[in-house]
Amino acid sequence: MTFDFEAPLWLWEARRAERWTFVSVPEDASDEILERAGAFARGFGSLRVEVTVGGTTWRTSIFPDGGKRAYSLPIKKAVRSAERLEVGGSVRVRLRVLDV
Repeated sequence: MTFDFEAPLWLWEARRAERWTFVSVPEDASDEILERAGAFARGFGSLRVEVTVGGTTWRTSIFPDGGKRAYSLPIKKAVRSAERLEVGGSVRVRLRVLDV
């Protein structure tokens, strides 16, 4: 199950010292992921994925975001640096769900 989409990079601050950057998986893709892979969810409802942004591919997990009715995809600092991504900027993502 693979999805290609473009979405803005956004910042979530848990505490002053903790800042995380994410991209929200579009609602239609999130609905399909939940329907087809939701039974395989792990802790916190997470699902393992393989992600490609530009020339960088890595494995991580997506997490449900009830407030947005979508999954959130963390974008680590090494990827942001390698691909020159900035908060608020648009990110082109290829996401492959591994838990199916």
